[in-house]
This record gives sequence, structure tokens and C-alpha cells, in this order.
Amino acid sequence: MTVENDNLELVDVTVSHLEMFSRPTREVRVPERRLDVLEVTSPSVAYYRFLYDAVGQDYRWLSRRKMTDAELVAVIQHPDTEIYVLHVDGSPAGFAELDCRDATEIELVQFGLIGEYHGRGLGTWFLNWVIEHVWSRQPKRFWLHTCTFDHPAALGMYQKAGFKLFKEEQLKREY
Repeated sequence: MTVENDNLELVDVTVSHLEMFSRPTREVRVPERRLDVLEVTSPSVAYYRFLYDAVGQDYRWLSRRKMTDAELVAVIQHPDTEIYVLHVDGSPAGFAELDCRDATEIELVQFGLIGEYHGRGLGTWFLNWVIEHVWSRQPKRFWLHTCTFDHPAALGMYQKAGFKLFKEEQLKREY
């Protein structure tokens, strides 16, 4: 499934690029009793699209939706792509996708929770889990970008977790 350009308009968006160069030191309490993070080493296109759409539908995530199945497989099943799914009481609650092609500069490509899991401290906990996982690999840099379409708390959460803004740009994006 891919998204066509039907009825998409261009709108202004601010993209914020953030980075960290060392493991932050902070404690994050576990907000739920039964949390599991599972690595999905070779996700099917259908499963990945389910996660991507469940997390990104409210924020107009489009980049992966515009890919053909073959293009998406090349990304999500690449040996240097890591996908982690947060489960709450056995149900998928969110996911994180890491681009580890350059082991010294790991990028958090996708990160988010399914809407019904917002507001419970899970995003902060899961982000901290991802940060700890990445820094256990000892990269020189861990980075990401977010934009004004993402959850309103996203930029603040990333900054509170220890990421520092290094570039901000104004773009036109399909909406």
C-alpha cells in the first residue's frame, strides 16, 4: 500500500534536529507493571505498516506510507535497521526504529506510541529504554529529528531526555 498525492497540500513545517554525545544520567520510573520491549528482527511489511500507521496516523506520517512494499522491505529488513516494539500487557503500544548503518552515529528514525497509550509516562520510559540501549553500543553520537506535526510533547520530551537542538529548518511538506 502506498499513498498517492491525491488531495495532499503543502504546508509549512518546522523540523528540529537534535543530538546527544554522551549517555544522560537520569532515573525514569516504570509507569506500568507489565512492560516488554521486543526486537523485531525481520518484520513483515503488514506488521510494520500496522505499527507505523497506528502510531503516525494522527501526525500525518507519510514517508514510509509512500514507499512500495519492496522499498519498505529494503529498509526495515536491512541488517543495520533495528526495530523495537513496546508492549503493555502483551499488546503493542509503540515502536522505535534505529538506523545503525553508521555505528558511530545512530539515528532514531521513528519513535512513538499508539494514541491510547499517551499520557501514562510510557513515552518517557520507552525513550529512556532506547537511549540506554543505544549508549550500550558506545556510539559517538545519537540523533533524531522531529517536526511540528509530531505529538506536541515530542520536542520537549526529547530535550528533557538529554537531546540538544543543533539545527532547525522551515520546510513545506505534504499534508
